[in-house]
Amino acid sequence: MAPHTTLEDLVGIEHSKLGFYQELQRKVEELKTSNNELEEKRKEVQALLDGITDLMVVLSEDLKIQSVNHVFGEWYPEADPIGKKCYEIFNEGDSPCEECPVLKALDCDETTKDLRIYEEGGKLRHYELIASPLKISTTGERTVLLFKRDVTREKEFQAQFYQAEKMATVGTLAAGVAHEINNPLTAISGFAEGLRRRLSRIQGKVEDDLYDDFEEYTDTILKECLRCRDIVRSLLTFSRPVASTLRPVDLNQCIEDTLFILKHHFKEQHKVTVKTELYKKLPMIQGDESQLKQVIINLFTNALDAMDGGGTLLVKTYPLEDNGAGLIVKDTGCGIPQEIQNKLFEPFFTTKPAGKGVGIGLSTCYSIVKNHNGEISVSSEEGKGSSFCVRIPGIDK
Repeated sequence: MAPHTTLEDLVGIEHSKLGFYQELQRKVEELKTSNNELEEKRKEVQALLDGITDLMVVLSEDLKIQSVNHVFGEWYPEADPIGKKCYEIFNEGDSPCEECPVLKALDCDETTKDLRIYEEGGKLRHYELIASPLKISTTGERTVLLFKRDVTREKEFQAQFYQAEKMATVGTLAAGVAHEINNPLTAISGFAEGLRRRLSRIQGKVEDDLYDDFEEYTDTILKECLRCRDIVRSLLTFSRPVASTLRPVDLNQCIEDTLFILKHHFKEQHKVTVKTELYKKLPMIQGDESQLKQVIINLFTNALDAMDGGGTLLVKTYPLEDNGAGLIVKDTGCGIPQEIQNKLFEPFFTTKPAGKGVGIGLSTCYSIVKNHNGEISVSSEEGKGSSFCVRIPGIDK
């Protein structure tokens, strides 16, 4: 006979169900609270990630891209990165980069840093790469977090700062050296001039060969004295500040005057064609006319020296957005190797053969342009020519 179910038994079962449902409801509330907290944390983390301006990529051991941040879409708007190898996107290559920082980070199990230089749109850009192994992975596979940061502007500012420091040091040294050289140089030049004036007195009294030797030696001494004088003047430019009373200057007029001065020099370069594209309503700039002409002369003569076999020299001016004026001096000469372009404005660095330059022309240009609060830069391709660009701010209105 089946046992009889009492009222107490029924109440006990319902009470047990009630306790279960209450516990379940409490768990649901706890999960909701936990989920809300997780959502808030997720939003905080997402806000932090969105605030990062560096490109951020998570890579697998075989260098496949697993996830990216929002910056990736800004840098590579047409790329579909997930599942692709990083070098396919970044370098458009078919093999890992040499000394890959991600592989180094995996091998050493520590954060690695690297600096890479890429050519983009005809300009060199500097990127800092930081690869850090991730300790947490849901699949157990090792992954690496890669940061890629554009440090081009930072490197440019650093280079300008170091260049300014070097120019200041060289300027102080050059002023002292020029002063010490100038006195004996003046004496040598003066006595050589005196000897040349007295040569007529011995003409016919000594052998012709001896007279010719004296005349040649005297002319050589004077010629070399003049060359030394030009070097001394260039050295003094390092320590000579721009005049405190700057005047409005017409850059186009400076160029035309310089072309007139050098017209005989251009005639010697029979195979060189000079083309001018001077902007008719070029804004006036605030500057020292004589020093700006020195910059133009140096750029012209360097361009001609680079075109021994002939070519074309283009001189162009254009207005700047800040009411300033820009100058471009472009030649079709031998060009400058990429690896030495960053040294061109350093004092005493030259690519010319011995006896044709001491390496202070472009550094003088740099000093003068910087004293005018301007910028000077170079772009060149070996075998195709070089282009120097000078930008001088305009007169404040």
